[in-house]
Amino acid sequence: MLAQIYNQIDTAIKWVDDRIWGLPLIILILTTGIYLTVRLGGLQIRHLPKALRFMVKNEEEGHGEVTSFGALCTALSATIGTGNITGVATAIAAGGPGALFWMVVAAFFGMATKYAEGLLAIKYRTIDKEGHVLGGPFYYIENGMGKNWRWLAKIFAFFGAGVGLFGIGTFTQVNSIASAVKNFFDPNTENAVQMFGNTYSWATVITCIILTVCVGLVVIGGLKRIAKVSEIVVPFMAVLYVVFVLIIIITHITEIPAAIVTIVKSAFTGSALAGGAMGTMVVAMQKGIARGIFSNEAGLGTLAVLHGPAEHTTPWEQGMWAMFEVFFDTVVLCTLTALVILCTSQGDIETFSLTGAALAAACFSARSGIVGKWFISVSMVVFAFATVIAWYYLGQQAVVYLKEKTGILHLHILYPILFLLAVFAGGCIRLEAIWMLSDLWNGLMAFFNLTALLFLSGEVCIPDHSDLFNTTKKTPHVK
Repeated sequence: MLAQIYNQIDTAIKWVDDRIWGLPLIILILTTGIYLTVRLGGLQIRHLPKALRFMVKNEEEGHGEVTSFGALCTALSATIGTGNITGVATAIAAGGPGALFWMVVAAFFGMATKYAEGLLAIKYRTIDKEGHVLGGPFYYIENGMGKNWRWLAKIFAFFGAGVGLFGIGTFTQVNSIASAVKNFFDPNTENAVQMFGNTYSWATVITCIILTVCVGLVVIGGLKRIAKVSEIVVPFMAVLYVVFVLIIIITHITEIPAAIVTIVKSAFTGSALAGGAMGTMVVAMQKGIARGIFSNEAGLGTLAVLHGPAEHTTPWEQGMWAMFEVFFDTVVLCTLTALVILCTSQGDIETFSLTGAALAAACFSARSGIVGKWFISVSMVVFAFATVIAWYYLGQQAVVYLKEKTGILHLHILYPILFLLAVFAGGCIRLEAIWMLSDLWNGLMAFFNLTALLFLSGEVCIPDHSDLFNTTKKTPHVK
């Protein structure tokens, strides 16, 4: 009976997901990115080196809750997660190697989109009654587009809370953590327990319990504690991951050219690996762009919530920080992960007949043995945990906005409870349903946020070269 219900739910989610993530949304995402790229004079190319300078520039006095580096690390916590490992493997399995090509294309134009989100987050942020600095799409929709568009901000906030509870913020991350731990300690489910009509490994159950407790201990401290944890975890693990992957790539450098050719060729012809569906160009585009947005969140507007409280009063500086996120998350990390997967021979991949975290783990293990299997498991656990705690804050801010504008009491009290329950349940849900549900929520958020970005595109600008690093001319921290 439960199996039939699960199948019906999966079918319904897939039907809705296919319609949301059809050509109209893909065109809207690419069109917005292309338009902003042209309007800003290709800032991804011209100003990316300048964005890197902000990484080492001393911050001056400014209003905000956290440092810009803390905001960046927290934002990267929300982006560097399962999307960089599991998401890449899933995209390649379903849409073929060409999915990476479209992932990178979407990321290139998404850098301009992300710049706009970071800029507007600072330009239209506000301060609540308790003195907390707040920013994000809710506020640049309401304060930028006008009070008559408050309904759009409310809808976005509703979907934002949904993503935090049932999408990127919990289910996908926790499921990947649980899968990584299970594959390492109990791959054959030899130690099992019956729950909710299904059989689960004790490794999965114990992982979900421990993760729920750890998340609760971190998020109770609010944004500042989340940012402090992110500042330690994200840079260390990201550098370690890049170094490890580069070692694998360098030791198999002769296979890289063929992998790149396969990526480009498959982008326009389509092919699927690891038992995935028959790939076409449209499928490759769909899966690549969807997984790319899942990874870097360009166009969703969610990470603007984290940039809004940053200690910066120049909107374009924060826009530069936001733009760098997309570059590092997708162009660098996702590409490196994909090359490791594709460097594994096609015969090996077909033999694996796996997808998601299992496929990634199998490919890393094939190239570096037990060390690779161990490393990819640890990486997914750390990255996914960082994403979970960052997304708690994102979803919480959406709930806070809804409470303020709708007057519904106890929303902010109920949300932490629901979030921790979702964290525990995330490891017990089937992978396919989780990715479809995440795509659904992402697509709904993207539609409304991109509408706002196009409406406010006239407010998005970049200063001339002489003023780009002039921190003596401050814009108001609240508008």
